Amino acid sequence: MKNKIVCYFSRAQADQPIIYRLVKDFDLIVNILKADINPNKEGILVIELDGPKAQYENGVKYLEDMNIAYEPLSESITWNEDMCIQCGSCAAFCPTAALNMDADTMLVSFDNNNCVVCGMCVACCPANAIKIIFELPSRE
Repeated sequence: MKNKIVCYFSRAQADQPIIYRLVKDFDLIVNILKADINPNKEGILVIELDGPKAQYENGVKYLEDMNIAYEPLSESITWNEDMCIQCGSCAAFCPTAALNMDADTMLVSFDNNNCVVCGMCVACCPANAIKIIFELPSRE
């Protein structure tokens, strides 16, 4: 099971080894996509959690037990096919093959399901056809 989530931390929670526990105690793969901690040590953490369903659910329960508010992250990367010049730079740097260049047609394609939002494609795209968009859920 793999999901991208946004965690909201209070000052007290920011000092806890939460990522360590998710990895060590629940054997989850944790990919930190974005972290923003303000001077008061409050903030957000955007992560991708990956692991077997039971372990994933136990890890999420751990977040709940720690009183860490969390919500799913909406789509976080866009590829504008019309702006793409089909150079393949992004495919060469994409570690998960979310951006791929077909060897026969020499056309780039994008599979958002494989994307881990590492940002490497954004940095190397000469046409600026790739954008990272963190659409954080609104907090009321």
